Parts: sequence; structure tokens; C-alpha cells
Amino acid sequence: MSPSKKFKLVLLLGMLTAVGPFSIDMYLPSFPGIAASLHTSVARITLSLSSFFVGIAFGQMFYGPLLDKFGRKKPLYLGLMVYIIASLGCALAINSDQLIWLRLLQALGSCSGLVAARAMVRDLFPVEDNAKVFSSLMLVVGVSPIIAPTLGGYFTAAFGWHSIFIFLAFMCLCILTGVHYLLPDSYKPDPAFSLRPLYILNGYKNVIKEPQFYIYCLTGSIAAAGLYAYIAGSPAVFMELFNVSEKQYGWIFAFVAAGLITSSQINSFLLRKYKSQQVIKIALIFQSLAGLCLFAGSLWGLLNVFGTIALCLIFLSCQGFIFPNTTALSLSPFTKTAGCASALLGSIQMAIGAFSSAMVSYFNNGSALPMTGVMALCAIISLIVLLTGNIGLNNNSFPAIKNLESDERQAI
Repeated sequence: MSPSKKFKLVLLLGMLTAVGPFSIDMYLPSFPGIAASLHTSVARITLSLSSFFVGIAFGQMFYGPLLDKFGRKKPLYLGLMVYIIASLGCALAINSDQLIWLRLLQALGSCSGLVAARAMVRDLFPVEDNAKVFSSLMLVVGVSPIIAPTLGGYFTAAFGWHSIFIFLAFMCLCILTGVHYLLPDSYKPDPAFSLRPLYILNGYKNVIKEPQFYIYCLTGSIAAAGLYAYIAGSPAVFMELFNVSEKQYGWIFAFVAAGLITSSQINSFLLRKYKSQQVIKIALIFQSLAGLCLFAGSLWGLLNVFGTIALCLIFLSCQGFIFPNTTALSLSPFTKTAGCASALLGSIQMAIGAFSSAMVSYFNNGSALPMTGVMALCAIISLIVLLTGNIGLNNNSFPAIKNLESDERQAI
């Protein structure tokens, strides 16, 4: 594959993956404005974020079998069209209940891009290059939390919060056009693949029984839940507790997200010398320490806005090392069922993320404790899962993982 072709593929796959994060990040600065317009509280509007996570979690399970049955592009068209319609509906919402349900529908559309992009990385690139490709995808995806909140803040200030969802619909229409003309259908339809519920459930059962999958899937998903806790809690923490403006919050969010992008690119260089397992372990240790410092500082009132930003930067930067490696190691054992494996991985990740964001909303008490407590807990549990799984690795229970990482370092 030529470098220019690879660049175009990675860019388009990254844009598909970024639809979901962009939909989350862009409307965060508008929470106070939406709450005032719909005559409700910011905590109530936060439930629209939780419903989005729930939609992505369950929607991916729907698209996985479709991608393996009909190829990658037809289900993708369906999902992107649903997203466009739901986004326009969100712009017309007249109360919080409508917004919550329409965000759920919007998520059901956006998750088609998440599942298809991960499966197509597995289709189009050698397995030993997957971690590096996922790091490149994070460069594209990482632009969304830098640009989206800033754009959202300016859109809200200039045109009102409704304009955010109109922009999202237009953005998705542009991506849909690119998918049609530029993205190859990397997997031929499989008429033998059955869509009977029992067959699908057995397929997911076979995926989740693979030790390499469930160890790294859970490690990455629980760590990512700390990121979703930050997304859910940061609007209230920074705009209500620390009294920053909508535009200032957008810049804070962008600054913190820049750390995630930078670390994901450093990850590609580290893989030349270190195993993915080693990178994940060290990143989780630092993430756990940052989470504990955030929680302790919030509990004892030791953190101002700048200290909170600094520790959040460290915490989220660690995710740039965790996500590409755990994703690549989770999906590497699968070929024909890459769609189902990608769907299950994303569903588990988003289900845990939805739970963590809901916990931040449920325990909301006007302080930073709910956000920082959930972030710290997620990092620590993820580290425990990894260390427990490494007991099997040290006993050579999963030799395929070690072989993969050896080939991975040589290729990179």
C-alpha cells in the first residue's frame, strides 16, 4: 500500500471514528445554555450524555453482525443516515426528555463508524501494524476534543446551542460522501453468515471466550471509563465550581486533549523498543497515581483550577498509551469475525463508560469529588485487571500475544 493511499485511508477511518467523540465534545460547553433554554438543570442535561453512551454501547452490538454479513459499507450508510436525521432532531428538541431520546438515536447512528473503522483496520492492514495504525487514528480522533469544545463554545455564543447539532449533521453528510467515493469495501459480503439471534449470540460467545480478548478489552475499557467520567463531570467542575466561561472551558478541554494526542504518537516510537504489555502497565501505574492525587486533592480542598487541569492532563495523556495497545491486542486473534469482535469491544467499552458517567451524575454534589473519585477508581481497577491477566501471560498461557508483539516491534 502506497503512503498516500494509507494516509487517505487512515484519515477517513479516523474521521469515522471521530463522529462519536465529536458529538460528545462539541456540545459540552453548551450545557448551561441548553439547561436554561429547556428550563432544567445542568445535571439533567448531563443525562443526554449518558444516553449517548448507552446508545453507542448497544448499537455496536447491532452493527457488528451486519458488517460481517453485508460487508462494511452498506451498514455504514445506514448508520450515518440515522445520525444525520437524529442530529437535526436534536436541534429541534423543545424539552430535556426529547433531547435525551434523540441523543440516544444519534448515538445509534454514530456507532456504525466506530465499529466499521476498527474492523477495517483489521481488514486492510497487517495484524502486526494494527497498534501503530490505531495510534495514527488517535491523531485524527484526538483533534475532536481539541477543536470540538472550542467550536462548540463559539457556536453557542454566536448562534445558540441549536447550531451545534446542525453543524454535526452537515459534518456527517460530508463524511458520508467521502465514504461513498473514497473508502473501499474491505470485506466481501458473507451469505453464509446468519443473522439468527442464536447464531449471533454464539459468535459473540466465541469472541469473549478468547483470553487475549477479554483481558485487554476489560483493561482498556475500564481505563477509558475514567475518560468518560472526566467528560461527564468536567463541565460542572470547571464552569460551575471554578467559574470559567464557556470559551475558557473549550480551551481547557482542548489543552488536556492535546496531551492524549501527543502520548498516542509517542506510543508508536515506544513500540520499537518495548512490548505493548509493558507500555500499558507503566501507563496505568501513572494514571492510577494521577487519579489518586486528583481525588485526594479534591477531598482535602488542595486543588485550584490549575492543579486540577495539570492532573487531568497527566491522567488523560496515559490513555494515549493504553487505548492503541489494548485495542490492537484485543482484535488481533480475529479475521472473519472482526466485525463482531470490534462491536463487542466497543460495546463493552461504552457500557462501562456510560455507567461511569452516570455515576458522576448520580453522585453530583456540587464538588469535584464525584468526577475525581470515579476517575481514580477506574484507573486502579484497570491496573488490577491487567496485573491479574499477566499472571497467565507469565505462565505462557497466551503465547500468541508475545509472538504478536515481537513481530510488531520488527515491523515498526
